[in-house]
This record gives sequence, structure tokens and C-alpha cells, in this order.
Amino acid sequence: MSDLSRRDLLKSVAAASAGIGLAQLGFAAPADAEPTAPVAESMMGVRFEPRDVPRIAIVGTGLRGRSVLGELLGVGNVRITALCDIVPEKVEMAKAQMKKAGHDYEPAVYTAGEHDFEKLCARDDIDLVYTATPWRWHVPVVLSAMRNGKHAATEVPAAYTIEDLWTLVDTSERTRRHCIMMENCCYGYNELMVLQMVRGGLFGELKHGGAAYNHDLRSILFETKDEGLWRRAAHTNRNGNLYPTHGLGPVARYLGIHSGDRFDYMVSVSTPEMGLTKWRAEHVPKDDPRWRERYACGDLNSSLIKTSRGRTIRLEHNVSSPRPYSRINSIEGTNGLFEDYPPRIYIEGRGKNDTWATIDTYRDEFEHPWWKQQGERARTGGHGGMDFIMAWRLVECIRQGLAPDLDVYDAAAWSAPGPLSERSVATGSAPVKFPDFTRGKWRAKGE
Repeated sequence: MSDLSRRDLLKSVAAASAGIGLAQLGFAAPADAEPTAPVAESMMGVRFEPRDVPRIAIVGTGLRGRSVLGELLGVGNVRITALCDIVPEKVEMAKAQMKKAGHDYEPAVYTAGEHDFEKLCARDDIDLVYTATPWRWHVPVVLSAMRNGKHAATEVPAAYTIEDLWTLVDTSERTRRHCIMMENCCYGYNELMVLQMVRGGLFGELKHGGAAYNHDLRSILFETKDEGLWRRAAHTNRNGNLYPTHGLGPVARYLGIHSGDRFDYMVSVSTPEMGLTKWRAEHVPKDDPRWRERYACGDLNSSLIKTSRGRTIRLEHNVSSPRPYSRINSIEGTNGLFEDYPPRIYIEGRGKNDTWATIDTYRDEFEHPWWKQQGERARTGGHGGMDFIMAWRLVECIRQGLAPDLDVYDAAAWSAPGPLSERSVATGSAPVKFPDFTRGKWRAKGE
């Protein structure tokens, strides 16, 4: 028996003796974590139907929706067929943005309430529906899109319950439509260059990665507009990693998750909540209704993920503290390591011994071809250019009839640390198993 199997057995005996279920301890997979049987063939490697001018609809035309719209318009040779938002003024702003970019046609508009996106999804002139709504609407929108025969793309995270993540996987397989989580950080300059280094064997055999979303959002969370209207609410009823994918996505790519490895289990711990309460005391008048809120989410959530091949990932989330921005973005192997924020690299036998080097000397050798080709255009876009590369690559995959870079299994696995971290924290940081959303296909893809 492996060490892990022995521990499982001991926990099972102890749980039975104590009269409590193993699921309460966190290690047994909950009912919504394990599949019964595949509903259809895998969506891994399934190609888009080629289309010279992809037809895209956007649901949610707030700040993020209009930002993505701008990137798609910059890519060119796309048709934005429909726009949807519950605030008509935001749709009008998006239409003006399209007109300014030279799109002189009128997109269809849907502004008649929260479920008007369902009418949009039923149209027959859309190839892909992109949702940039608040988190709780991601699942309803992409399910409606797929069930109406459209490919779906969503902002992050794709969902925040394991049950919903399985529903996305099953629906994608059943409808044969892609459900793509548009993780822009996978397309960053450093992230793609490090991916090239990994694939070139620079780090040797990989063993550990570091990922995070450490971003001081206190002022944004307490705004009375935009994200402040909905994002702070999650801090009142959830305690875990609320936003795992920005850091985790690139590291999962480095480690070949779903291409010969997968996430196996995780443990998670949270600090006390202090940051939002302190910010409110210093910035919000005492008669404001926000003083009735009680915040449940610890300021810093730290998790460790173990993969099936034995590699480890450190994963953090902190949006409630004064600190510089960091996604950590590190990878370590038998030959050396890379760490970001600031970017630095150490490869044994290259450069000065025991001394960090800059990554500048590696650019000529490892700069990603997408950035070589599109870098000048990309750097005029959002988030340092990664948003443009993401949009350009999506459109290129549709035009050329390629499989998307990221599929529904990535969307599910990268989003799963949200609910799994909550379960681990709630059970005294007990280990919690990841579902195998690929139903074993991760092995074949890595062969």
C-alpha cells in the first residue's frame, strides 16, 4: 500500500470508530465530485468548425465585457452579432465602441431583464457566446449557449460548486460544444515564455509550482458600482480561495495537467478575517448599510495541491490586505527554477553560481512565437497585452478549425480549488480529493 492509501485506511477506521463519516473529514469525494458514467465522448482535442469570420455574442457589457469587446475588435475580421446586459446604457456604450472601431452594422440587443440572454442564445447567427457577467451568472449563460448549439466562453472562475462544474463538463460532452474559460493569464508574455522553457526542458524534471492571486482589491470591493455591487458578497458567506485560476492556470500548463498528470488532492488553511473589517472602519460611514455585513473569508488562504505524479503546487489568495500585486508564477525542476514578481531565473550551470539572473538573456531562445508575431499589436491591449493574445488566439482557432487551447476540463479543474478549499478549511484543513473531470483521459493525452 502507498503511504496515502495507509493514511486513508487509518482515517476510515478512526472515522468509523468515532461515528463520523469520512466525507466529514474531507478526504472522501463528496457525492457531487465523482462521475457515474461518461455522457458522451471526450471533448479533448475536438476542433472548431472553421469559420472565416467568427460570429460572437457578448453577454455582460460592463467594464470587463467592453474590455474584451475592444480586444476582439482589435483582432479584426470578427462579427459581433449580439450584445446583452441588464443595464441598457452599458449596451449603448458597447455599440458606440463598435461604431468607433468601424463596425457600422447594428448588433442585436437584449436588455429585457436577467434572463434575456436566453433569447440571445437561441439565435441562429452566433458561433460563440462570451459571458463577462458576475460570477453567479457564468453557469446559466454558458449552459444556455451550449444547449442552443453554440460554443461558450466564460470569464473566471467558470463556476464555484463542484456540482456545477460537472454540469458544464457533461453538457459540453453531450452537446459537442466547447466551454472555454478565458484565462487571460495563460497568455501573458512571461507565462508563455516560461511555458516554452518548460517544453524545451530547461528546468529538467518538474516537481513544484507556485501560484496566487494576491491583489489589494479593498477599494474595489467597497465601491458602490461595478464589481463592488456583487464581488464583496462572496466574502460574507465563503471562506477559502475565491479566485484561483489566474495563478493556477499557467502553472497547470507548465505541469502538463490533463496531459499526463492531474490534480489529485488539496489541503487548505485560512487566516482570520481582518482586512475588510478594518477597511470598512476606516472608509465607510457608520450609518452605511454595509456595516450590517459580517465577513467570513480569511484574508489569506493558502493551499497545497498534490498531483497524481507527486508534484506539488502552492496556491494563495489574498485580496483584503495592503500588498503589492503578485501571482507568484513559479516553477521548479531538477535543473533550476523560475520565480516571478519580479521575474528571475536560476539554471544550474548557466550564469553565476547560486545567483538569480534576469530572464532577458533567455528571450531570444524562448520568446513565444505568438508574442513574436503579435507582440507589437498586443501591447496596446489590456493587462500588458495578454488580453489581446487571448482574443486573437481564440479567433484564430475558430478561423482555422483548431481545437481550443483550453477546454472544459481545464475550466473545471482550475475552478475546483474554490469549493474544495472551502471544504478543507471547514474540516480543519483535511485533504480533499479533486474529481477527475476527464474520466481518465488525462493519461492518454500525455502518452
